[in-house]
Amino acid sequence: MSEHYGLTEDTPVYVISVAAQLAGLHPQTLRQYDRLGLVSPGRLGGRNRLYSMRDIARLREVQRLTAEGINLSGILRILALEAEVERLRGRLGELHREITSTALVVWRPQRRN
Repeated sequence: MSEHYGLTEDTPVYVISVAAQLAGLHPQTLRQYDRLGLVSPGRLGGRNRLYSMRDIARLREVQRLTAEGINLSGILRILALEAEVERLRGRLGELHREITSTALVVWRPQRRN
């Protein structure tokens, strides 16, 4: 998405009918996925669901995994594990930057012969 208007892939802009069409799913399926926690769209006025491009990509991933024969609870677990891997990768990157920016001095006493 264009950042020209302050929009990112996380900006909720699509109403449920448009999101369903973009994801290739029925709006009722999107409501079910929301209830199950597979996708969490933004809310307009606390009521109307608004979906971002990231939400739509996630819906497409759920659809792909379903087509491969994975049930919804399995998909929920897969998505949770993928999120944990991303979190850990981020932390690993932080630690790597911290280590590489810190000088390490090793001191060894001289041996006397």
